[in-house]
Amino acid sequence: MRPASEFCEQDKAALYRAIETRRDVRDEFLPDPLPDDLVTRLLAAAHAAPSVGFMQPWNFTLVTDGAIKQAAWVAFRRANEEAAEMFSGERQALYRSLKLEGLRKAPLSICVTCDPTRGGDVVLGRTHNLRTDVYSTVCAVQNLWLAARAEGVGVGWLSIFHDSDIRVILDIPEHIEIVAWLCLGRVDTLYSEPELAVKGWRQRLPLEELVFRNGWGNR
Repeated sequence: MRPASEFCEQDKAALYRAIETRRDVRDEFLPDPLPDDLVTRLLAAAHAAPSVGFMQPWNFTLVTDGAIKQAAWVAFRRANEEAAEMFSGERQALYRSLKLEGLRKAPLSICVTCDPTRGGDVVLGRTHNLRTDVYSTVCAVQNLWLAARAEGVGVGWLSIFHDSDIRVILDIPEHIEIVAWLCLGRVDTLYSEPELAVKGWRQRLPLEELVFRNGWGNR
């Protein structure tokens, strides 16, 4: 046990700055490889995430091979075209204008997966909600993302693909759940606001509209 002391003002400010300035990078990656020690620090931050029953269900598959990244790009491009067709009119035109080049530009990709069997048949805290292992894995993704922001590393979460395609490309077993394909690399600049807000896709909702007290809908 150790004292649960409050952070100093400088440390608190740094934490909130990382949270507030974190961005989903789609196109601004620099080609320079990330040093191994930096990647290790980011993975250690991810591995420090909370997990239900302390099952630590995550794995991180690092992808630097050009042929594998190209295969993933082909899978993404096909799914992205399918996604574009789901919108119409000006919305579709705006969707197609968004640059989603991170997979080809970023020097490193990390496929984050969840192993639902790691804690055994019965996991403390997962007895009534079997999705909490995935929630835990998403916490690991968020830890990595915030650590990357502090290190000046951009991260983009690629989610537009058929699960089966990535499973084949990376030889992922059927019982393993794919949670995120992350693109990582140095960046010179970041958007001052979320890119989708800047480009008119959607704006941040007012916090006061999302907070209830003592029951759904009570503001």
